[in-house]
Amino acid sequence: MTQQARTWTVKEALEWTQGYLDRKEDAHALISARTLLSHATGLSHLELYTLFDRPLSLAERDVLREAVARRGAGEPLQYITGTAPFRYLEVKVRPGVLIPRPETEVLVDEALAVLAGTEAPLVADLCCGSGCIACAVATEVLDARVWATDISPEACVLAQENAQAAGAEARIHVLECDLDAAIPDDLAGAFHCVVSNPPYIPDEVMEELSAEVKDHEPDLALRGGVDGLDVFRRLLKSAQRLLRPGGALVVELHETSLDEAQALAEAAGFMDARIVEDLAGRPRILRAAKGKDAV
Repeated sequence: MTQQARTWTVKEALEWTQGYLDRKEDAHALISARTLLSHATGLSHLELYTLFDRPLSLAERDVLREAVARRGAGEPLQYITGTAPFRYLEVKVRPGVLIPRPETEVLVDEALAVLAGTEAPLVADLCCGSGCIACAVATEVLDARVWATDISPEACVLAQENAQAAGAEARIHVLECDLDAAIPDDLAGAFHCVVSNPPYIPDEVMEELSAEVKDHEPDLALRGGVDGLDVFRRLLKSAQRLLRPGGALVVELHETSLDEAQALAEAAGFMDARIVEDLAGRPRILRAAKGKDAV
């Protein structure tokens, strides 16, 4: 007669997972344990504590074991669970595409400030990644039309999925291309805002990133060259092509690169260039307007 496997309760699974991840030097072992157990069981974090004695099914235990092994090897939680919060959304994420960060929500704030009071604004999200920015803009400005581009096929597929999940697929056009290359010529000079979270990590800083980021997130979406501004320099030309006079470029960059980026924007003819801090008080965003007399 086969011996029946011992039942795991939610409490036991939570304690075991936290202990295992502590030994693997996860700096946030309890948060990771809650997240992975929620992922495996479908329970909210609150329900984990109100249903301590609930047994896990064998299927839930299998999901948890695999998830804990991946986390113990240093894989980001968001890739394991397949989702990440971003503003009012829960967006899909997966390996090969950059994970949305809370700091990038400030980028959306600045874009929304640009669009305030504008009817049916036209927005370009260049280097869109998961599409989190495009989806946030489209769901918070209900008459906005967004063209989202990325050079990565995996990112474009994911951005399209997120647009559909957000119910905004009719107003988000996802294109696989380098920056603005595939945006039609008849839209040149029509955009109210160009927003971008491009690859911007300086090469020297790349070496200092945590293993969780450096070993798992795509180098293509992170590395910005020696000064972090390789893509930004080309982005300035794209923005000049796309923006209408008075339209704004809003871009996230590394804190050590922003002064140089501001100077480059001004040299390219942008007006009122200013640096915006993120939620932690660090320089994070460059916002600049296309000159009113520009063509």
